[in-house]
Amino acid sequence: MLITNGKLIPWGSEYQVIPEGLGLLIRDGVIQKIAPQNELIKDYPDEEILDAGGQYVMPGNICAHTHFYGAFSRGLGIPGEPASTFTEILEKLWWNLDKALDEDGVRYSALVCLVDAIKHGTTTLIDHHASPNAIDGSLDIIAETINQAGLRASLCYEVTDRDGAEKSEQGLQENLRFIKRIQNRDPQDALLRAHFGLHASLTLSDETLSRAEELCPAGIGFHIHAAEGMADQVFSLETSGKRVVHRLDQFGILRPESILAHGVHLDQGEIERLAETQTWLTHQPRSNMNNAVGVAPIEDMLDAGMRVGMGNDGFSNTMWLEWKEAYLLHKLYHRDPRRMGGYTVTRIAVDNNAALVTELFDGLQVGQISEGAAADLIFVDYHPFTPLTGGNLPWHILFGFQESMVTATIVAGKPLMYQRQLLTLDESAIAARALEIATETWKRFEEIATQ
Repeated sequence: MLITNGKLIPWGSEYQVIPEGLGLLIRDGVIQKIAPQNELIKDYPDEEILDAGGQYVMPGNICAHTHFYGAFSRGLGIPGEPASTFTEILEKLWWNLDKALDEDGVRYSALVCLVDAIKHGTTTLIDHHASPNAIDGSLDIIAETINQAGLRASLCYEVTDRDGAEKSEQGLQENLRFIKRIQNRDPQDALLRAHFGLHASLTLSDETLSRAEELCPAGIGFHIHAAEGMADQVFSLETSGKRVVHRLDQFGILRPESILAHGVHLDQGEIERLAETQTWLTHQPRSNMNNAVGVAPIEDMLDAGMRVGMGNDGFSNTMWLEWKEAYLLHKLYHRDPRRMGGYTVTRIAVDNNAALVTELFDGLQVGQISEGAAADLIFVDYHPFTPLTGGNLPWHILFGFQESMVTATIVAGKPLMYQRQLLTLDESAIAARALEIATETWKRFEEIATQ
């Protein structure tokens, strides 16, 4: 198809805003040609035209760490006294909610997140799943929802020892089975990739980490939480005499394909080791604030040469809101308005996230508008009342753009939403069924939580 009548925000190496006049020729899921739209219409008269109507056309947002399985936590009451520490939050909420999920819960917690992503312009998601009473085939269920929605994603299962050796092994095998499925490169899975999922050092024995290293195929990265709370460091030091990153390094977890989430409590030695191994780390400021775990030294990490991206840890797929929280949080924490500038935020959330997904998809350029890049695009109905340029673009997004302004979402050249109408998912039907399933999930949660 042809995309016409749009003002382009291409991202890439040079931030710029291109006035109307250029069109995009989309074929086979990529941007095949960028040229004056009148020329494209003349040269390709039989192509379907998708009219941007004068809106901004830009790459879709990327979420580098999320949890679909946590969707049913919205509004959930937790029995007993409120959790006062991060460990208590895990024990009272997340480790009971994941046990309450059955196959329907896995499916619909994913579907409601995918509706949210499409509506708000997030086109790629890297998920970290847990459902200890529905492990086998759980990644296939989520993959089916991804393929139905038409989004781009990487999936994994969160291996942990907290539910016993049998379920730990099931988790290991679920990762391995799904990785093999993705490596078969079935055309239906063209938009899917896989990581080898692990929970965190504080719930993983040396034996399980060694088993994961043994099973994980070459070229596949791990996806694991690291030093999100101080308890992770305490456990690692008490059981191994090593800090978290160095313990994980011992088992081959650190590699250019791997993602460590959070890194709130890393020291300089750990930061330097992650930079040396070119292991990815993702920043989730909304979650860190919600869990009161602290503020990750993101700017120090970048200065050390670490590769840092941005996720949402299961919060809403409104990634511009995650940008805004990152921009403000570090200023407040350091009491310094110079910290975490707009260019730093976009370096993490745009440039680095794009590089991460491009590597994951075998070099297919994702996250920019250029010839040969993936046609993962959004239309944004933004009407600036001050000049908008490449130089001040980050601040317009931080202080002007809203997720409600996204009117179209396109992935691999396929429109998933146009003029705010979802085209691949039925939001009303999904929400109605999810409400029924969430109600049953909450009942099981309460039974588990009060045992």
